[in-house]
Amino acid sequence: MERKRGIISIGFLVCLLILINYNFIDGNLKEFVDESETGFVEKIVDGDTAIINGNSTRFLGINTPEKGEKYYSEAKNFLSDLILNKTVILKYGKDKKDLYGRTLAYIILDGKNVNVEQVRNGFANLYIYDKDEYTDQLKQAWNECIANGKNLCEKSNDKCSDCVELKEFENQEIILENKCNFDCDLAKWSIKDEGRKKFVFEDFILEKNKEVKIIVGNKTDSDGILYWRDEKYVWTETGDTLFLRDDEGKLVLWKEY
Repeated sequence: MERKRGIISIGFLVCLLILINYNFIDGNLKEFVDESETGFVEKIVDGDTAIINGNSTRFLGINTPEKGEKYYSEAKNFLSDLILNKTVILKYGKDKKDLYGRTLAYIILDGKNVNVEQVRNGFANLYIYDKDEYTDQLKQAWNECIANGKNLCEKSNDKCSDCVELKEFENQEIILENKCNFDCDLAKWSIKDEGRKKFVFEDFILEKNKEVKIIVGNKTDSDGILYWRDEKYVWTETGDTLFLRDDEGKLVLWKEY
């Protein structure tokens, strides 16, 4: 009888130790999977970069206009008003650093994802490194931005915005077609990826009911073909987005793959 009681007592202690250690391990596992830390925002560099805890921090999932581009200042000022001189939470993705040594993070303030807010308010487009728990939120925010026509999502009112269609978008080739019965002046229109790569049309007329092919390469332009020079590639195999904008920077069309 005493032996049986001893076995039961030992079994109880073993179960208790397992339970205690499980809670400890489970808590640490969650912290590892959902890695985050707090940080103080010391400086705003631009719309998607800030100095936090002394480190240059690049915001995950978004890309904002570069200096000299439309909405650069607005994106920077919006971010400054939100988080400058405040303590935020940094949530990391698959990689904590980029190729330039910058910290990669989502910035959370008062329960809101600041990266998502930049997209929702039309100060950033999507720039997906790796799909994660926030990818769907970013896409939803972009769709809201398009529906509301805010800032970078403002629809072009150029008469040719309803004429020019994306006929083909495959590998490193794009074909645009003019569906209208009049010529379209595309001078200073631009094609851009999710990041910084941009193609600008120079004094180009897309004739009525004609098409133009844009190929990533370093050859000389020929009839019906334009080359996106000085680039080995633009469109990534893992997924990307094409943005076509008019000479005022307003959105003509966009295509995600």
